[in-house]
Amino acid sequence: MAVHGPEQQITSRGPAQHHSFLSVFPSLMLPMFLAVVDQTIVATALPAIAAGTGNVERASWIVVSYLIAATIAAPIYGRLGDAFGRRRLLFIAIVIFIVASLLCAVAPTLELLTLGRVLQGLGGGGLMTLSQALIGEAVPPRERARYQGYIAAVAVSANTFGPVAGGYLTEHFGWRSIFLINLPIGLIAYALTFRLPARAVLTEKWRADPGGFIFFTIFVTTTLLALEQLQHARMDALPLGLAMLAVGIIAVVLLVRHESRAVSPLIPLNLLRQPAIWHSDATAACHGGALVSLITFLPVFLEVVRGASPSETGLILVPLTIGIGAGSLITGRMVSKTGRTTIFQVLGLTLVTLNLLVLAIWADTISTTTLALLLLWNGLFMGTVMGVVQVTVQSAAGNARLGEAAASVQFSRSIGAGFGTALVATVLFAALSLRNPEAARLFTALVEHGQAPVLDPAHRAAVRGDIVDAFRIAFMLMAGFTAGGCVLSWTNPLRRI
Repeated sequence: MAVHGPEQQITSRGPAQHHSFLSVFPSLMLPMFLAVVDQTIVATALPAIAAGTGNVERASWIVVSYLIAATIAAPIYGRLGDAFGRRRLLFIAIVIFIVASLLCAVAPTLELLTLGRVLQGLGGGGLMTLSQALIGEAVPPRERARYQGYIAAVAVSANTFGPVAGGYLTEHFGWRSIFLINLPIGLIAYALTFRLPARAVLTEKWRADPGGFIFFTIFVTTTLLALEQLQHARMDALPLGLAMLAVGIIAVVLLVRHESRAVSPLIPLNLLRQPAIWHSDATAACHGGALVSLITFLPVFLEVVRGASPSETGLILVPLTIGIGAGSLITGRMVSKTGRTTIFQVLGLTLVTLNLLVLAIWADTISTTTLALLLLWNGLFMGTVMGVVQVTVQSAAGNARLGEAAASVQFSRSIGAGFGTALVATVLFAALSLRNPEAARLFTALVEHGQAPVLDPAHRAAVRGDIVDAFRIAFMLMAGFTAGGCVLSWTNPLRRI
């Protein structure tokens, strides 16, 4: 694969030696923040949006449409960024995101708002992928881990900030303000992008891959919609979910067959066949499944089993997010100093697995303070994974394919998070349905509406016992995800950068 001479020279000298932290990190922090926060900021605004547009039953499409579009966009931006310049593509992604945010803010109907969210996801997927790839482009391999730790801390902060900001803006300024706030932030991000150094691009001729795009779009759309159906935790949603999952499986088989023959494939199968990369991507999927399912269902556990109020639940979850951010920063610095990678993942995921088993056994009886400390501990070692995964994949892929590498991690984590959350929901509902249909009805109401039916004390105590047992199985399943990630990390052949 031919590369311009200047690019080779820049890479060997280490571009980070000429660009300080303040010139690189802020330029990548805001795009990443925008992309992540828009996945969660609409959550608390959904009731107001549904009331304002008069379409309650389709309100979930506002969240799902963004996720689908962002997942589809990730490998496209990765491939185009490698071919035409990642800084140039970041400009385009920011413009698309800003324009889409404006369209969402003025959308008069839920259908038009959903279309706006699709366009916003097409921009947001680029912001996430290109920000990760540009770190690899702007800093030398050993320093990438430190920056990945910073980016991971930004992502965790955005995930935490999103629902809080969404609720505040919706209450005081209306739901349209959650999209309008993106305009000034997006313009600042656009201006800061000029500070990033421009790099030479590949001389290899790029060709469009419409067949790969079609098969990939069908696969992502049907798979995520199937998982979204399964998350409803209702038996009547099972046939449709399984049918869409079958279509997704057929699409991925056709995708692999097509991409293995394409001249310029959208999905780089030769890259994904590298042991260091597929081990890392699979680890990202396991980590995403455990973390997102924990964040999704832990509030239900706290409110139903421990009787915590929504505000108390939010406070109990704060140590988890703080721990993830701190763990990401500490791990990034340690990898930068030592060059070692997998040892931190193996240690972290081992301790997380043990921690989840502790939650499975004693989460209903330990004190609130002890639970908060366990979540802090859990988050601290959860933070050892994603930054290391990105660094490992980028190192294995090489500078010429940083975009494809970053996109593969983003895609793997999204699919893992969706599949893991749906599987935990299915297991929870199945366990409850077999033991106590009333407990299953209570759980379904909480998952879908955030509010449980009112029960008398005696009935609630009986239902509580069944839910505790079901959550024990759920926590053990999450521990299974992290244990799988630990094995994948241990067997990863790339152990040092």
